[in-house]
Amino acid sequence: MPIRRIVLGLSFALFATVAAAQSQMPSYGPSVGIAAAKRIAAGTVAECQKNNWNIAVAIVDTHGSLVYFERMEDTQIAGVKIAIQKAKASATYRRPTRAFEDAIQKGRVAAVTFPGIVASPGGVPITSGGKIVGAVGVSGVLGDQDEQCAKAGIAGM
Repeated sequence: MPIRRIVLGLSFALFATVAAAQSQMPSYGPSVGIAAAKRIAAGTVAECQKNNWNIAVAIVDTHGSLVYFERMEDTQIAGVKIAIQKAKASATYRRPTRAFEDAIQKGRVAAVTFPGIVASPGGVPITSGGKIVGAVGVSGVLGDQDEQCAKAGIAGM
């Protein structure tokens, strides 16, 4: 009986922790429009061109549906799907994809069992008025560089 109570207690503690984390997440707002998506992509591409990096950039709405996509010349083929997946994961889970890589490095490998997870930097939520309106995903160089370009694109929004 004591083991059952311990397991039950731990389950409640885990649920409370997850619920508290969820309540701290920003809410969703109205989805990013095509004009803003194009501005974000242009800023992303400009940052990458400045560094001679070839990337693919995807902008999704709050539901993870593609709003805008662009691929620079000579970008690795895999980058196309990865950029879209990073954007979807970031919008779906309302956090940068870097958070999943960080969780894995801290030993919380259960994060990779969630559907649509991409544990590599480069997926960043787009916010407006404190609410998530979509996400940008970038792929083609190292994860930190992908993220740098995504953030530059959002900053130019």
